Order: sequence, then C-alpha cells, then structure tokens
Amino acid sequence: MIYAYIRVSTDKQTTENQHFEILKFTAEKKLSIDQWVEETVSSTKKVDDRKLGDLIGGINRGDTLIVTEISRLGRSLLEVMSILHTLMEKEVRVFTCKERYELGNNINSKVLAFAFSLSAEIERTMISQRTKEALARKRAEGKRLGRPKGALSKKTKLTGKEAVIQELLSKRIAISAIARILGVNRLTVSNYIKTRKLQPLVKTK
Repeated sequence: MIYAYIRVSTDKQTTENQHFEILKFTAEKKLSIDQWVEETVSSTKKVDDRKLGDLIGGINRGDTLIVTEISRLGRSLLEVMSILHTLMEKEVRVFTCKERYELGNNINSKVLAFAFSLSAEIERTMISQRTKEALARKRAEGKRLGRPKGALSKKTKLTGKEAVIQELLSKRIAISAIARILGVNRLTVSNYIKTRKLQPLVKTK
C-alpha cells in the first residue's frame, strides 16, 4: 500500500499545493497512491490524537508513506525522529517530495537512523543534565528534595526519570513517543504519569 499524508494547520490553508507536489513526485517515480490521509490540525496536537497516529499504527511492513516535507509529520526534531524511528522499525518506506529523502532498507536510511538515534540520545542527555543542575541549585538553596511522607515508594522502570518525563510533557510530546524514547511500554508511561500526577511544566515570562 502507498499512503499520502497531507496536513494543514488551519482551515484557511488549502491542501492543493501538497496534492500537486505529491502527484508530481509519484508521476516522476511511477507510483500510484492507494490511500490519501488528510487533516486540518495544528502540529502542537499530540500524534496519537491525529489521523497520523492511526495511520502509523495501521501501516505495515513494505508499505510506503509519502509527504511533501518532513515537517508535516511533527512540530519538533524529537517528535519527527520518534515517528521516523517507528516507521523504519516497521520497515516502512518514507518519501519526502521537497527534501527528496527516501528512507527504507538501504545504507542511507541506516545512516539517517543512526543520526536520529544519536540526536535523540543527545537530547535525553541534555534534559537529564538540566534536571541535575536544577536539583543541585535547589540543594544549594537549602530546599528539601525527595518524596513527601506517604508518597509511593515502589520502584518502577521509570523511577528517577520523573523530571525527564515532565519536561517531555511540557514539550507536548505524545505518551507513545515518550515510551519509545525511554524504551518502555506506553501503558507504563501512562500509569506513571497518573500515579505521580505529572503535569506539563508552565514556563513563566
């Protein structure tokens, strides 16, 4: 199956340009679209709450996904990397019309996959480092750290990663994407967020 995904941010925008770009690309590659998936939604909305989330969940090995440009998939580098990583794990080919990326079972894809993986690791390290620095600053200010009395003490796979999860939530990263980044099941992350009552951090001006 060959899927074409089109996203516009507002109802004032039209899908005509993206349609044209994809049809021109498929004519050049002698491909035929089996299914078009279109949505009008802001990129700040979680992937799981978009048609794209259903598409990624239902797409199969050997299928092809075509978009006009990589930015149509997500709003941040981390989110785009997470989506591409999932698609490559499922052995789905991804074509972008403008950047001319062709991700699939080839050496270029493996190099890009390594770059995506490395970038994600750097991002996680930077988040962790910022968290450690914030904790050290609070200790220096004499603030008491740790769980309050009566809080849950049972250790889980996510124990110690609360700050990282909270920062990812503040960036509106989808729960499924957080689970992939941390290497755990989506339910594990969802339950952890509920139990710890985590909320996205609100930055003050």
